[in-house]
Amino acid sequence: MIETLQWSTLAICALIAVARVPSTLRGENRSLFGIFALMTLAILLSIQGPYIVIDQALGGINLANLLLRFVIFGAIFFMGIRVSRGFGARDAYRLITGRAGVSVLAVISVVMVTLFFMMGTSGSSAGLTGVVGTDPWNSALLEYYGAAGRAYPAYITLALLPAMVRAVFGRLPALVRVAAGLLGLGAVATGLSLSFPLIPPTLGQIEFLINYTAVLCFVVGLALIWVAKMVNARGAARRRTSTEM
Repeated sequence: MIETLQWSTLAICALIAVARVPSTLRGENRSLFGIFALMTLAILLSIQGPYIVIDQALGGINLANLLLRFVIFGAIFFMGIRVSRGFGARDAYRLITGRAGVSVLAVISVVMVTLFFMMGTSGSSAGLTGVVGTDPWNSALLEYYGAAGRAYPAYITLALLPAMVRAVFGRLPALVRVAAGLLGLGAVATGLSLSFPLIPPTLGQIEFLINYTAVLCFVVGLALIWVAKMVNARGAARRRTSTEM
């Protein structure tokens, strides 16, 4: 089930990214293509087969996992900028790009990199499953490392959540409100990831479901905003044509 979910999510992300290529080549909304491309790479790096190939090329010490964390940070950061601007959420934009946001990113990045190199990470394994249970020291460091990796996405998405709630209950077009609802659901799912240390190992699949729910909500939500923009542009073109006639 988990593998099917991973490959299905990868396919959805990749298809949407490819669909954005023509617009990107025309210079339209290139940041949106970048977000989809980063999300596609993040999903690819979370799947065991591709992960091992990439990590072996990087030395076989799970540097691909550290790369994955920063790819997620980049995707979430640019998504936060895009969404906060699109919905006029100035407070969220300041929290993401201002001194607070930069400080949070810097501190979390330093902590995460430090924890990574303090662990024994030899032997490629997606999700660092090979590190789990190797010894109490590594296990403890892995918990803190995972928490640091989840903290920044949670910070960004929770900063966006109030604007998404306002948009859902506002007077925006239906497609945009649905998109805002999906983005808000993704933000809630990302926030729930902070509770992963409380989930028993026997229920570990819940973590995958939460993570992939968040990704799918973000990707589909952004895609719906893109669709809504195209629908609006076509409607405006029809109105201009009818006026000219």
